[in-house]
Amino acid sequence: MAKRKRAKKRAKAGSQTEASPLPPGVTLLHTLAGHSSAVMSVVFISQSGTLVSGGRDSTVKLWEADTGRLLRTFEGHTESVYNVAFSPQGGTLASGNANNTVKLWDADTGRVLRTLEGHTSTVVSVAFSAQGKMLASGSVDNTVKLWNADTGRLLRTLEGHTGRVDAIAFSPD
Repeated sequence: MAKRKRAKKRAKAGSQTEASPLPPGVTLLHTLAGHSSAVMSVVFISQSGTLVSGGRDSTVKLWEADTGRLLRTFEGHTESVYNVAFSPQGGTLASGNANNTVKLWDADTGRVLRTLEGHTSTVVSVAFSAQGKMLASGSVDNTVKLWNADTGRLLRTLEGHTGRVDAIAFSPD
């Protein structure tokens, strides 16, 4: 009986934490509902006022940030999408996923431009260079691959990591 009371007390305490208000000065604008499973990555694109999300439901979604309206669903992955990136010029989306590939998408039409193959395990990070000409992808296979973003050609594989490459970024200069 005492165990049951402690469990109820912990459950009640947990629900109070979940329902706690936002920090002072923070206002919730929208809750974006559309993925049917966990969301793994969200990127805000300031020049267009949109958000891009990728999820375990194998989709990438484009949202209007001001209204929270779903603009487009990008379908074509067969496994979870772990990371998304938007090209600096705004026309191309990249998504890394659990089937070891990166997809490049036309942001306006939702069409797959190309699928980049070469990793031997899940792609968990993607990033465009500042000029948008190069794309980097990091993977659970402990490598970083550099791609020509226009042609999809593999430029170089960077090896030597002793673990998965969860985050990747280019220097702005």
